[in-house]
Amino acid sequence: MSGQEKKFDEEHWRQVLSAEEYHVAREKGTERAFTGRYWNNHESGLYNCVCCGAPLFDSSCKYDSGSGWPSFYKPAQGALIDEHEDLSYGMRRVEVTCAQCGAHLGHLFPDGPRPTGLRYCINSLSLKFEKNPD
Repeated sequence: MSGQEKKFDEEHWRQVLSAEEYHVAREKGTERAFTGRYWNNHESGLYNCVCCGAPLFDSSCKYDSGSGWPSFYKPAQGALIDEHEDLSYGMRRVEVTCAQCGAHLGHLFPDGPRPTGLRYCINSLSLKFEKNPD
């Protein structure tokens, strides 16, 4: 975790998050594909951490990966994101977490579009969308 990580106990997270958000963000769960509130969101804005509000992804970098989860080819400018090796379920993946509070966001894959070739596959339940003012 980064030195900027916000520390709260689990009771705090249980009080401020829904049961589903808690499971995904604090217990490293995964929502079912094509069920999240943002997988098909096309509005312009910023996706923030559902736990602490840290800016994570800009809608200008969101694309339809066909996976059923919000997908981004890069984090927002100055985003607080950490990457960790994840060897769960007999796979080798890269877990993506919020560097400010440690929330589980999703995973990073090397099969995204140009210009980065990356796919940040993120759970909607780990995000809170802030629409750009019109």
